[in-house]
Amino acid sequence: MRRLLVLLLSIILLVGLFGCRTNDEPWWLGDGPLEGELFVDAVPGLSPDFIRGADVSSLLALEASGVKFYDFNGNEQDMLKTLAEEGFNYIRVRVWNDPFDEFGNGYGGGNNTVETALELGVRAAEYGMKLLVNFHYSDFWADPGKQQVPKAWADLSFDDKVQALYDFTKESVLMLVDGGADVGMVQIGNETNNSMSGENAWPRITALMAAGAQAVRDVSADTGHDILIAVHFTNPESRNFVTDARRLEVNDVDYDIFASSYYPFWHGTLENLANQLSEVAEQFDKKVMVAEVAYAYSWEDFDGHANTIGEGAVFDQPYPLTVQGQARAIADVVKTVASIGEAGIGVFYWEPGWIPVPVSENAVTPEQAWEERFAIWEKHGSGWASSFASSYDPDDAGVWYGGSACDNQALFDAYGHPLPSLRVFGYCYIGSTTTLRLDEVSNVHISVRLRNPVVLPETVEATYNNGEQVTVTVEWDTVDLDEISNSPVGVYVVRGTAQGLTVSCFISMEEENYIENHSFENEDRSMWVLNNIGNTEQLRFQEKTTDARTGRYSVHFWDPSFVEFTVEQTVTGLRPGTYSFAVFIQGGDVVNEEIYIFARTDGREYRVDTDVDGWVNWRQPVIDNITTESGEITIGVYVRSDGGWGTMDDFMLNPAG
Repeated sequence: MRRLLVLLLSIILLVGLFGCRTNDEPWWLGDGPLEGELFVDAVPGLSPDFIRGADVSSLLALEASGVKFYDFNGNEQDMLKTLAEEGFNYIRVRVWNDPFDEFGNGYGGGNNTVETALELGVRAAEYGMKLLVNFHYSDFWADPGKQQVPKAWADLSFDDKVQALYDFTKESVLMLVDGGADVGMVQIGNETNNSMSGENAWPRITALMAAGAQAVRDVSADTGHDILIAVHFTNPESRNFVTDARRLEVNDVDYDIFASSYYPFWHGTLENLANQLSEVAEQFDKKVMVAEVAYAYSWEDFDGHANTIGEGAVFDQPYPLTVQGQARAIADVVKTVASIGEAGIGVFYWEPGWIPVPVSENAVTPEQAWEERFAIWEKHGSGWASSFASSYDPDDAGVWYGGSACDNQALFDAYGHPLPSLRVFGYCYIGSTTTLRLDEVSNVHISVRLRNPVVLPETVEATYNNGEQVTVTVEWDTVDLDEISNSPVGVYVVRGTAQGLTVSCFISMEEENYIENHSFENEDRSMWVLNNIGNTEQLRFQEKTTDARTGRYSVHFWDPSFVEFTVEQTVTGLRPGTYSFAVFIQGGDVVNEEIYIFARTDGREYRVDTDVDGWVNWRQPVIDNITTESGEITIGVYVRSDGGWGTMDDFMLNPAG
C-alpha cells in the first residue's frame, strides 16, 4: 500500500509539472519559463506550425570527413535527430547542377547535388522534418556577387536555357518526392538580387524563375504533393523588397513565399526587416520568411581558415559574441517574423553543424593541423571551397578556398556537442531563465597618429546575459605604450581583464593626415563636395559597416547604366613642401570605366589611374611627390563608367617621407 501511495504521489507531481503531456509531446509544449543556461523570452502567440528550420547542406561531407555529433546527454547521435528533438521541423539543402571539375573532383561546400538533397531529405523525414530544396541554378555558390551559369547551359540559347532549367527542376523535385523526402518547399534561386544563372536583365531573370516555378507546380499536380514555392533576396538594409516583388508580379512569376537572408552583423535593423517583409505580405498577399540567419557565439577561429565574423573582420555587433548573444539574435529574428502575423511563417538557421573536421593526434602544431584538414577538405568537399573550384570560379573560390568560414557561428561546439543556443526555437515557445552574470566585455578600437601618445581607456562597455549594458573598469596588461606610439603604421593589440573577462584594445597607428573627416564618421561632412556630373542614381555618404573599410561610413555610388562623378576636398593652411595622397576604393560591374585619383595645387594637376575588382577587394592608389608652395591642395576621385557600384573610404594626405 505504501509503495502504491508513493507511485500515485509521483504521478500527481509529474502532472503538476508537465500537465497531461505524453512522452511523444515535445518538451517545449510545457509550462515555462524553464530554468536553464540562457535568458530567452517566449514569443507571444507563436504558431505551432511556425517553420523552425536549419540549413544542413554540408552534413554528408562533414560526416565523410570524420565529424561526429552528440545529443545533450553526450551520446553520439545523428545531427538531424538532435535537431528534431530540440524543436526543428524543417531542413534546407542547397542543390548545384554539377559541382565537379572535368576529372570528377568536387568543388567543396558539401559538393551538393540533388542526390545529396535526397539522402538528407529521407533522413530528415524519418524524424518528422520537411525539406526545403534550395536550387542555386549554378554549379557552385550563387549570391548577390555571383550567379554563374552551369557549365552545361553555358552555350545554350536563352530559350533553351529556360527549357533546361524547367527540366532540371522538374526531374530533381520528382526524384526527391518519389525517393521519400517530404518536400515542403522549393526555392527558385538563391539571393537573386541582381542576376540568376548568368542572366542580369530582369525580363530574363523572371522568365527563368517562372520556368522553375512552373516545374514545381507541375510536380505538385502530377503527384498530389503540395509544395510551396519561395523566391529569395537579401540585403534588406539597402534594398526595396516591394520593388522586387513588383518586378515578379509584372513578369508573372508564380510563387508563395518571399524570403530574405538576415545576418544581424550585415543586414541592418530588425525594425527595417519587419517593415520590408510586412509591405510585401500586405501589398502582394504573400507569405514571408527568413531563409538564412546566423550569429557567432565566439571570436575564435577553430579550424585555421579565417572566419567571416571574428577579430579583424568588419561587421556590426548588435549582440555579444557569446552563446547567450547567439540565442538572443535567433530569438529576436523569430519574434520579428512572427510579429508580421499569419504571413510570417518561419526562420531557417544557416549551417548549424558546419564545424571543424577532426585531425589526428600527430597534428600537434597549427601548421600540421592545417595540412591534415586541407587534405580532408579537398577529398570530401567539407570546406567552403576546394582548389578544384578554381576552374569554375577562379576569382573567389580559386583564391580563398579552404575550410569553414563560419565554424564560430554553428550551434554545436568545435567537437560536435550541442550548445545551449540549439534549443532556442523551443525556448521561443515557453521561455528560459538562468542566473544573472556578466556575459561579454566589449573590445575597444582606438586610432592614434604616429608619434602621438597612446592613452588606453579606463572603462569599457559590458553586457549581462539578460541584455543589460553597463560600464566596468578594466585592468590592462603592462606594455610599453611609448614603443607603440613610435612604431610603424599598423594595428597593435593590448589585452586586459574586466571583472574576470578578457578584453582587447586594438590600437590603429595611422599616418599624419591633413584631410578633415577623412573617413566620413563625423556628421558634419560640409568639407566634402560630391559633384554628380552624370546624374548617378545613387551617390551619397552611406552608413554600412561592411562596405566601409574602417568605421561605419563611406562614399557609395551605384547606377545600372551610367556613372560619372567626383568627390573632393580642398585642404588649406599646409606648410610648403611635398605631400602624398592616397584613398581606398572597392566596387564592381563597371564597363568602359575611367577611374583616377587627383591632386591639384598651384595650377598643376597630378593623377594616378586605378580600378575596382570586386566587393572588399580594396585598391589603394597613391600619388607621391605633390609639391605645393601655396599650402592649398585639392584632392579627390573621378569615376566614369557605363554602370557599376562601389565605395571609397580613408582618404589620406600625408607629408612625403
